[in-house]
Amino acid sequence: MAVWDDVVGQDRLTAQLAAAARDADALVTAEHAGERPRPGEQPEPQTSADRSSASQMTHAWLFTGPPGSGRSTAARAFAAALQCVSPDRALGGAPGCGFCDGCHTSLVGTHADVEIVRTDLLSIGVKETRDLVRRSSLSPAGGRWQVIVLEDADRLTEGAGNVLLKAVEEPAPRTVWLLCAPSVEDVLPTIRSRCRHLSLRTPPVAAVADVLVRRDGIEPEAAARAARATQGHIGRARRLATDERARARRAAVLKLPLRTDDIGGCLKAAQELIDAAGEDAKQVAEDVDTKETEELRAALGAAAGTGGRMPRGTAGAMKELQDKQKRRSTRTQRDSLDLALVDLTGFYRDVLALQMGASVPLANDEVRDSIHRIATSSTPERTLRRIEAVIACREALDRNVAPLLAVEAMAVALRAG
Repeated sequence: MAVWDDVVGQDRLTAQLAAAARDADALVTAEHAGERPRPGEQPEPQTSADRSSASQMTHAWLFTGPPGSGRSTAARAFAAALQCVSPDRALGGAPGCGFCDGCHTSLVGTHADVEIVRTDLLSIGVKETRDLVRRSSLSPAGGRWQVIVLEDADRLTEGAGNVLLKAVEEPAPRTVWLLCAPSVEDVLPTIRSRCRHLSLRTPPVAAVADVLVRRDGIEPEAAARAARATQGHIGRARRLATDERARARRAAVLKLPLRTDDIGGCLKAAQELIDAAGEDAKQVAEDVDTKETEELRAALGAAAGTGGRMPRGTAGAMKELQDKQKRRSTRTQRDSLDLALVDLTGFYRDVLALQMGASVPLANDEVRDSIHRIATSSTPERTLRRIEAVIACREALDRNVAPLLAVEAMAVALRAG
């Protein structure tokens, strides 16, 4: 299985990346043989001329696309192709076989020269970015490329972005930066102007269902239902098909439009939505925080047992970990809320489709009766206002409005229509 097989519905993009990987492989092979590529055959990866052709290698790439389009999957696949050591390459085979040690370790995240950077916090700060920049200046341990995949480039603070800029502007000879963000506007203009931009689209529902069956062993009917419900979002579709709790959360969210008949119902539904998000954050904390705390206590030389005394001078490290865990809990709660709001938007999208007589399949066919009830008792204009209310709630959460206030305001607006 080639590394590109999991990049769903992005044929044009994978062709560009495969061509770049071939050029990168030719460059490394020539350097190892002590040769220089002949003029016109293989340019240096750091020159501006690289950006004139999508079939040539360059040192910095920016992957953008809507949530669930597979930005990080495409970046990881490209990283694996750059590290491919398959012997078939010498016989004309394309790098990115998916089976060799370079491909396998890159895809699972254990390759010494591939750094996968993601954050479960609200932002990526200057300190973390400086560590990345130092890593990028190192020569590859395996003799090929030093690849840094930054999955949440949109979460860089302004200071962190300025730190990264220098490394992207003047990269080490064998370093490749792969940045992922929802859109080019989420990345500093000075950084994106130095990257080759690749835009991903939302993959077709059928393609997502196919990959769930092929890669995850999910039953075809369940895979099709999950892919349709998430409208092509690969990660959410996999979670919905495999996690009973996720399905229960979603079913509860889809009942909310029928619970806004009075103000009391609006406020109660809003509180339950917040409580559900808080429960998700609490579960993540239970799974991760205790382990992290115990590992740090052991590393700092604490006495055995959770109540053991800490050595002098270690309180700062423990406080830093607690702050990190608190920020992670905040992000988990916001992500859970945002997921619920996306499902709610999909519900009203189906309502609008029925009202307008659109010949498109319903994303939430399992609650067709509820959708039909709302559609017949309302108008397209009111449905659009309700969709705008959900979008306004998401924007309010992005501006750090108190979650309960934002969701209560949305619920009241859904009632008013």
